[in-house]
Amino acid sequence: MSFASLLMRHRPRREALAFLRYIGPGLLVTVGFIDPGNWASNIAAGSSHGYTLLWVVTLATLMLLILQHNAAHLGIASGQCLAEAATKHLPPVASKFVLGSALLAAVSTALAEVLGAALGLSLLFPGLPYEAGAVLVLAVVLVFLFTNSYPRLEKWIIAFVSLIGLSFLFELTLVDVSWGQAAAAWVVPRFPGGSIPIIMAILGAVVMPHNIFLHSEIIQSRQWNVENETVIRRQLKFEFADTLFSMTVGWGINSAMIIVAAATFLGRVRVTEIGQAHQMLGPLLGSAAAIVFALALLLSGLASSITAGMAGGSIFSGIFGESYDIKDLHSRIGAVGTLIAATAVVFFIGNPFRGLVVSQMLLSMQLPITIVTQIRLTSSTAVMGNYANSGGLKVLLWTVAAVVIGLNVLLLKALIWG
Repeated sequence: MSFASLLMRHRPRREALAFLRYIGPGLLVTVGFIDPGNWASNIAAGSSHGYTLLWVVTLATLMLLILQHNAAHLGIASGQCLAEAATKHLPPVASKFVLGSALLAAVSTALAEVLGAALGLSLLFPGLPYEAGAVLVLAVVLVFLFTNSYPRLEKWIIAFVSLIGLSFLFELTLVDVSWGQAAAAWVVPRFPGGSIPIIMAILGAVVMPHNIFLHSEIIQSRQWNVENETVIRRQLKFEFADTLFSMTVGWGINSAMIIVAAATFLGRVRVTEIGQAHQMLGPLLGSAAAIVFALALLLSGLASSITAGMAGGSIFSGIFGESYDIKDLHSRIGAVGTLIAATAVVFFIGNPFRGLVVSQMLLSMQLPITIVTQIRLTSSTAVMGNYANSGGLKVLLWTVAAVVIGLNVLLLKALIWG
């Protein structure tokens, strides 16, 4: 066999090993949509409507895949994150409105993350007030942010996501699942009575504005765009594979949350508190299930709080036309300010479970602003050059925007007229 033949024979293996080096950005995004806000929305969906709302997870994940790939595309092709591009290419008033609302969305996200991790601590250590837990979580997250670089944070996040996924695989082995009903529910849309707020909470918990900003930042921080055209196209291919893999992992974990809640609580109790779900799991599935539940909740809250802080720092630094760098003053103000503001709000929440669900609905309301901004920027040749959105991709992206806007109209109708 010739040397050239050997080289070609081992090329797929080299490609696979090369791809493994690029896994990470997608999983940093994934941890944001398996956060405590998702837990609350998914448990509410499963305990109230069984498997019926699994289709929302499928739809939201497909939309997320399209949007996150497009956001990462922006970072690779332009060398700018979404916040930087908005500041540079939008009128000042428009960019300040977009980024200001995105910062509020980041705070709303961080609220769910910090509160969820605090609830996890309270479940593991009964008697610990969740307010005190929130302060402890804030301290731990700030240590992570200020002492870990991107590569080290990615390794921690991958570990957290793996543990959360294993936790729900364990929970699935303990419940009796009607897989036929679940399979149908994944693809058949249904709107049971009173489900619109929960549908929008699930949507806001999966397709999160701060994650779109974060993905474009993480990707461009690797400076893939400084290479030649061949390398850029190679990185775009790897990025899509990373995003597809990571979004699939997130789809599986979110689906498992609804399935476990449906199989455990439907017909027994409508869960209105995270602690209630934890208490019910013990008698129904055993003490190990309750402990695993609390640990996974804590891990998801910690991991997603880290990414929420990074997103807040990225958005705030983008207002000044800068990339995220935790050593930079603007990035620090954005990251620390986002997390402190979220922690402060925790002290004013009377019902933590409802606070988690409402925070996710607020995200869904900001989402159209971020999506429309993203489409405008990635469709512009002034921003993207030869990598601007094709006609077909524009149609796909605007379809996603129309679906999100339509669901928000349904939410407002439900909130106003019931």
